[in-house]
This record gives sequence, C-alpha cells and structure tokens, in this order.
Amino acid sequence: QVQLVESGGGLVQAGGSLRLSCAASGSIVSINTMRWYRQGPGFQRELVAVITSGGSTTYAESVKGRFTISRDNAKNSVALQMNSLKPEDTDVYYCAADIVPMPGPYTVRYWGQGTQVTVSS
Repeated sequence: QVQLVESGGGLVQAGGSLRLSCAASGSIVSINTMRWYRQGPGFQRELVAVITSGGSTTYAESVKGRFTISRDNAKNSVALQMNSLKPEDTDVYYCAADIVPMPGPYTVRYWGQGTQVTVSS
C-alpha cells in the first residue's frame, strides 16, 4: 500500500525558514508530478508549488522567490524549502503525488497527512 508521510513544519517567526519533507513508500512503479498545497480553516486548498518528473517547477505568485520545491527521485521524496516566511503563510501544508502503484498502469493521486506551519509576527 502506498502512502505519503510528511515531516517538518512547526512554529517560526516572520522572516524565518522551514523545510517540509514528504516521502512516498510502498509498492511503486513510478512517481510523476508532485505538489504542495496549503489550506487554512474555512478556505479552499491552494496549490503552492509543483514539480514534474523531469524537474520543471511552478509556483503560486504569493510564494515565488521565497519557496523552493525539489525532489529526490532515488528516495521518492519531495521537499519544500520556505524562506522569508510571513504570517499569511500560516496554514496546514499537504503534499500530493501522482503515483503509479504496482502492478500499474493507472495513476493515483496520493496525499500526505498534512503538517501545520505557523508563522508568528
């Protein structure tokens, strides 16, 4: 069974940095696009950053220049480095990955459990 497990997050002062990690485990054929989302109470889930299997990245305008998404294909993992954090970055962050589980060939989107990021002013 495939699962995504997140780590990182926590409480940081404005201007500080945090790094989120997300690792996939289980019987996996391949991992395609990986994403980070965030969601605050009463709000829709917002796409923060995307990285394709080839390493191409895109970012929400609100985080461009501050956040960096990266992946380690050997470890089936994705990370989100968050710098110059602002109070408005406070949210629960979720990783998501489009994975082909064994035996294939269909792609399934899996989600991490979510991790709280709180930025104090």
